Amino acid sequence: MSALPELVAALRDSRGFAHKRDISAVVNCFDDLFVQGVGQMDQAVPLGDDCAALPDGQGGYQLLAIEGLVEDFITRMPWFAGYSSVMVNISDIYAMGGRPTAVVNALWGQGAGAETQKMLAGMAAASQRYGVPIVGGHSNLRSERPQLAVSILGHANKLLSSFLARPGDQLLMAVDLRGQWQEPFPYWNASTEAPAERLRADLELLPEIAEAGLCEAAKDISMAGTLGTALMLLECSGVGAIVDLDAIPRPSGVPLLRWLTAFPSYGFILSVRPEHVAAVQQRFEARGLACAAVGEVKAARQLIVQQGPEWSLLWNLAEQPFIQGTPARGLELGSLA
Repeated sequence: MSALPELVAALRDSRGFAHKRDISAVVNCFDDLFVQGVGQMDQAVPLGDDCAALPDGQGGYQLLAIEGLVEDFITRMPWFAGYSSVMVNISDIYAMGGRPTAVVNALWGQGAGAETQKMLAGMAAASQRYGVPIVGGHSNLRSERPQLAVSILGHANKLLSSFLARPGDQLLMAVDLRGQWQEPFPYWNASTEAPAERLRADLELLPEIAEAGLCEAAKDISMAGTLGTALMLLECSGVGAIVDLDAIPRPSGVPLLRWLTAFPSYGFILSVRPEHVAAVQQRFEARGLACAAVGEVKAARQLIVQQGPEWSLLWNLAEQPFIQGTPARGLELGSLA
């Protein structure tokens, strides 16, 4: 077997892909529980975006999102887990073209000991670095195991959505390569040592691009990794793509598979009309961020990856949903990504 099929098989079997595929089971449950299916859960954009988008009555949108942390991450790295719980929520807001307003948290711990204090210290550090206040939450310090979830509120003047990629668009990957691994986890940390002012200004690029009309579709790179995130974006939009693995920006010396399954603290997939690609790239590159065209959106609902002369089918969305539930229920059902 050549290297590319082995890479594709490893991605399909990865933990990040498995966690995202769990979403479809939740979608199917909701579809059964609501009288009119999940379509009854009305909002401005279908379920499947990084945030719920609720019209504010003045032409903009209130954004609402939540993230839960896996238990082994909290146990082994409580400070960075706390930090990440705020950071990833902030990314979700910016991925939708918004700006964050405030976060709340739900925390369980075994008393107010060292581990709980580390989680709280991490949350406080991220709150201060990104300038997003923690305004309340829920706590239970009589739990058998530590658990953490954080929710965020934001606002967008103009949305970036997972449902607006079109055939002919270029897929861009924007990422901060100025980081290091947070061992032993697949987390690329380009945040905790970066200047706070730079972190905030780098994220501000997303709403600026949306408001300038340069992009309509985007998603932040989650634990599904670069290709898993692209797959969610494509599925929501009812399209597919061909992605050139050699075009993906990555740090020097980092193995491709590890990078493709990594969660970068700053990373986004954008679907951009060809006439706007240069302008979008220029904005990211002007701030020292990598931004490369890594693929093209196609009408056929397949994600194909290529490397040199080789190509391989990573996922056939027409036959196998990724996050959207059973095919018979249709695209309009969306997901809970």
